[in-house]
Amino acid sequence: MARMTIQDKLALLSDAAKYDASCASSGTSKRGSRDGKGLGSTTGSGICHAYAPDGRCISLLKILMTNYCIYDCAYCVNRASSNVARARFTVDEVVWLTTEFYRRNYIEGLFLSSGIIKSSDYTMEQMVLIAEKLRAQGFRGYVHLKTIPDASPELVERAGLAADRLSINIELPTDASIKAYAPEKDARSIRAAMGKVRLTGEDYADRSHTGRRRGRFAPAGQSTQMIVGADGSNDATILGNADRLYGAYGLKRVYYSAFSPIPDSSAVLPLVDPPLMREHRLYQADWLLRFYGFELSEIVSRDSAGMLDLDVDPKLAWALANRDRFPVDVNRAPKDALLRVPGFGTKIVDRIIKARRSGSLGLEDIRRMGGRVKQARPFVVTKDHHPKATLDAADLRARFVKPKQMELF
Repeated sequence: MARMTIQDKLALLSDAAKYDASCASSGTSKRGSRDGKGLGSTTGSGICHAYAPDGRCISLLKILMTNYCIYDCAYCVNRASSNVARARFTVDEVVWLTTEFYRRNYIEGLFLSSGIIKSSDYTMEQMVLIAEKLRAQGFRGYVHLKTIPDASPELVERAGLAADRLSINIELPTDASIKAYAPEKDARSIRAAMGKVRLTGEDYADRSHTGRRRGRFAPAGQSTQMIVGADGSNDATILGNADRLYGAYGLKRVYYSAFSPIPDSSAVLPLVDPPLMREHRLYQADWLLRFYGFELSEIVSRDSAGMLDLDVDPKLAWALANRDRFPVDVNRAPKDALLRVPGFGTKIVDRIIKARRSGSLGLEDIRRMGGRVKQARPFVVTKDHHPKATLDAADLRARFVKPKQMELF
């Protein structure tokens, strides 16, 4: 068999990394090389691979170190029994690619994952060596390493000292699903690894009696990913697991990835992928749990069989089901009530609270602040707008649902 060039490996292993959604670059400390020292930056922009919370596009070289794997997870295209082409980067090849891509202004950072080769410790050590070599060469860009759950605590500590973010994918929403679809993995060991990352981060963040910290350990925290639609879990189960992970392990983000049928897939997997809108609704619901003060029971009701409404966003669905809580007076209502108004985001609510100190607000004022007035109109009272009987209209929900084009066949 002909020896693969580095370009061949790059084409294969960058494509193999596309199934991992947890590659955002938010939350890290700001570092740059404009002072003439080092290489790379965590604040620049370039090819769009991920988005920071302020909307900046962050370019990341997103690759697998290798797509060889000793595990045989049913949902993974790189599983041991999969009939796919295989490749593996050396440590020096990934270091060279990262620095050369940066010099050409293609990227601002690296997202590195890998299949498991030989053992968890061997794989983790190879990935850590890549990050450590980059830092030793003065690379100041963003580095996100995928952590291997069964790797030794010493390797995880080294990974956190070299990388900005660590992530360990839980993959499936329930322990039973993990056991059924990924028998070599253990849900408890995955959660234990998350716990180690959190505790190590807290240990490094503690200040000594002199006020100094031990060092910088994964300043952007840790994240995880759950596959949606590969098993029979409903949205309530998925969001419930995510809520527990946020609370127990202080995760920065839980990413949701709609299952995509893979070549030569196992017979236990569904033949079709779930609607992408389901993934989108899960992200919206996740945001409501984290930043808007909603409880899980408010977002997903028992009447809906634990599934989110695909036709309207979760906040609007809640508002339609709780019309007695509206309309809300934007000039008097407390912050928690404003946060529940459809069309109002957290920034808009902060602007409303600040602006109304100087005078009463109307719909046009809300529009100028960036509020989605069309969606908010039935649910708010302003100085120039009173919805009257709009909330009681039988067709209120239908006004927000976009008509679907009928299929010809």
